Amino acid sequence: MKVITSNSLTKYYGKARGIENVNFEVYESDIFGFIGPNGAGKSTTIRTLLNIIFPTGGSAEIFGKDIVKHSLEIRKKVGYVPSEVYYYDYMKASELFAYSAKFYGITNTVRTKEFAQRLELDLNKKIGELSHGNKKKVSIIQALIHEPSLLILDEPTGGLDPLIQTVFFDIIREENSKGTTVFFSSHVLSEVQKLCNRVAIIKDGSIVKTSSISDLIDDSFKNVKIELSSDVPADFTSDIAGIVNKNISGNSISLLYNGDINLLVAKLAKFNLANLNIEEPSLDEIFLHYYK
Repeated sequence: MKVITSNSLTKYYGKARGIENVNFEVYESDIFGFIGPNGAGKSTTIRTLLNIIFPTGGSAEIFGKDIVKHSLEIRKKVGYVPSEVYYYDYMKASELFAYSAKFYGITNTVRTKEFAQRLELDLNKKIGELSHGNKKKVSIIQALIHEPSLLILDEPTGGLDPLIQTVFFDIIREENSKGTTVFFSSHVLSEVQKLCNRVAIIKDGSIVKTSSISDLIDDSFKNVKIELSSDVPADFTSDIAGIVNKNISGNSISLLYNGDINLLVAKLAKFNLANLNIEEPSLDEIFLHYYK
């Protein structure tokens, strides 16, 4: 069953491009990654889907209902964590949750207290006294209060420390296992790889790739930095498949690599290494080399 369907969804701000001809589908029980660098159009897409802003062109459906005509009905079944969080500073977190719960006719506070305990949020503190990370925890809990059928997360880990991020990912997986579909927007590729089963990549307002996460991981790039104990031989990379870009200077080699890492390591084992570093490239590097 399709939970989200986007058909050439377009949003312009005057003459400025927001998003253009965005097409993707999210299926029931997906954890769907929506990934791209800051400014790519992730938040514009989400705000358009939620009818916070109106589309310039195209259309979209959530739960089979038009996002403009049936926005109020749709929102009742959606939990939303915005990238930027703004609340009434004078309210305590517990008061905000009680206020939010009334919109859904919820009186049981067990779920709220459980999430607050796991995320280490003090419910008795006023919003204005909370750090950015703790305000993000408030928005996460608020989005989960009513057990939504669809959870839309826009850069939800900003401000969360690594331990709390792990707890947050556990919560998302648990909710997903109960049937909640998750739309997870992020500019951090590693987060999407940990959590999602499918992904759409957006760049300059348009979708450049939609893939299962397994295919994305299989095809993913690595930045490889190598230092040899002596100068690099002229034919050092001649028989290494998967090198997209390379830079050699003296005894140092920098590679953008998307081949079999085992073959690369086997090749390197024949040399006397002074140092080796393998890490994920930036999304901009992936866009530049993989999608050109």
